[in-house]
Amino acid sequence: MSLTKNDVENIAHLARLAIDESDIPEYADNLSNILELVAQMDAIDTEHTEPMAHPLDAVQRLRKDEVTETNRREHFQQIAPKTEAGLYLVPKVIE
Repeated sequence: MSLTKNDVENIAHLARLAIDESDIPEYADNLSNILELVAQMDAIDTEHTEPMAHPLDAVQRLRKDEVTETNRREHFQQIAPKTEAGLYLVPKVIE
């Protein structure tokens, strides 16, 4: 698929991009090449291809979701300027 000058201008308008008139032919070539590559990939039969999360057979090392620190909220709230019911009180910023 080959894009025209009007196609590139419309794409630039939709993307809210300002493109110099002298750069339009290069953009048209590059975008046309991308669309040709997508068309080639679309032509490949993937009926029996299983989707995969990662191209390498990698697994993540996960740790157990457990608490490793002690609750020190009372300690930190003792040194805070203002607290109420376990919450920090701050000055109103938005009216």
